[in-house]
Amino acid sequence: MTLLMTWPDTGPERLVRRISDPARIAAALDALGVRFERWPVREDLPADADGAAVFAGYGPQIDRLTAEEGFTTVDVLGLYPGDDPGYPAKAEAARAKFLQEHTHDDDEIRFFVSGSGVFYLHIGSEVHAVLCERGDLLGVPRGTTHWFDMGRRPAFTSIRFFHREDGWMGTFTGSPIAGRFPDYDAIAAGSTVTRSRTV
Repeated sequence: MTLLMTWPDTGPERLVRRISDPARIAAALDALGVRFERWPVREDLPADADGAAVFAGYGPQIDRLTAEEGFTTVDVLGLYPGDDPGYPAKAEAARAKFLQEHTHDDDEIRFFVSGSGVFYLHIGSEVHAVLCERGDLLGVPRGTTHWFDMGRRPAFTSIRFFHREDGWMGTFTGSPIAGRFPDYDAIAAGSTVTRSRTV
């Protein structure tokens, strides 16, 4: 279930809001300058589809967004458990890379082809956790302080869009804030603070 949860940036003791309706999530994020939309899901693509299959399956949507936004680089990032003995080390390294609060000099646009992950947006005095699942596209504006959690056992494929040819480049704040909030696994399991205004 796609989900938006908001807390004060002091910690998760008070849940300000919890929204599960995609249209209302889009409206709430739009008010923050964050893009959220749903694309039709390709049921014919396997969860761990390779880049060529993803580009073929989502070609029209990729072309439209690239033309609208002037992206120069589009790639596919996927990480799934399997028979690869190197998966645990890859998963741990990938999670650690994105889990610390950072910013970018470029917009961060991600579409989830399969699986899920949580983007945490630290905007003003609040933290907004967006649980994105298959079919969700999230656009984090450049300069927005945020982090991303793919969980202890990542299983997702996403399309990434860049204005810069060098792709993903993060500037880390050094803040320990990410450690104060429920992680992907807690949010996906539904075991988070529930005192909130549900919309």
